[in-house]
Amino acid sequence: MLLLLFLGPVVIAAPGVLPAREVLQYTVEWRLVTAGKARLVWSPTPHHSNPGWQADLHLESTGMVSKLFKVNNEYVSNLESDLCAAGSYLKAEEGNRRKETRVTFNRAEHKAEYLEKDLVKNAVVNSHEIDIPACVHDVLGGLYALRTLNLQPGQNTQLAISDGKKSVMARVEAQQREDIKTPAGAFKTIRYEAFLFNDVLYRRYGHLYFWLTDDARKLPVQIRVRLQLAIGTITLQLEKEEKT
Repeated sequence: MLLLLFLGPVVIAAPGVLPAREVLQYTVEWRLVTAGKARLVWSPTPHHSNPGWQADLHLESTGMVSKLFKVNNEYVSNLESDLCAAGSYLKAEEGNRRKETRVTFNRAEHKAEYLEKDLVKNAVVNSHEIDIPACVHDVLGGLYALRTLNLQPGQNTQLAISDGKKSVMARVEAQQREDIKTPAGAFKTIRYEAFLFNDVLYRRYGHLYFWLTDDARKLPVQIRVRLQLAIGTITLQLEKEEKT
């Protein structure tokens, strides 16, 4: 959703900057070792009666990390044609835990319905409803909304973000231009920080950064989460862009 409330002068890029379809593969690095793989697919929604978009993220651990703590997560973000969130679904397998989380965003009622199930116990562990703005993003959908904005270094904006448990106006800063090298090649980028941690959307202390190419595509070539020392830094680097 090309959205929202802006702080400072922000220029919206021309409509259609997002591709009709896109498949990106990433390597996941944790504590200086390759810890997993991620695959991010952007495509039109398969439900033709309600045109929109869908983002699918598959994340799985590999190698030694997988032997220590296996992760196999599927996350689906459903967006309306203007990129406002319609719903999200997470199926997470992390160690011995298995859970399923579904969020339904109701624009007309300004409500988000949250439902979390423990698949091991076959039980509902959390179910509630919260108030949301008429147009809100889930976290993954917010990345695509950011790609529609021509946000230059020194500028910032706010996006309405919700995970179904909480709804916030989150600040996003365009911080500086950087040359980034990933397995997919070298890129000229702009580094952005999304302020979701530190008791904004998440209580945990941390930082979330995105490196988007400094062109009309705004391709996400690197994503980094910095958390407390117990977890440390997790970095996703673009490995391959699949031809579609």
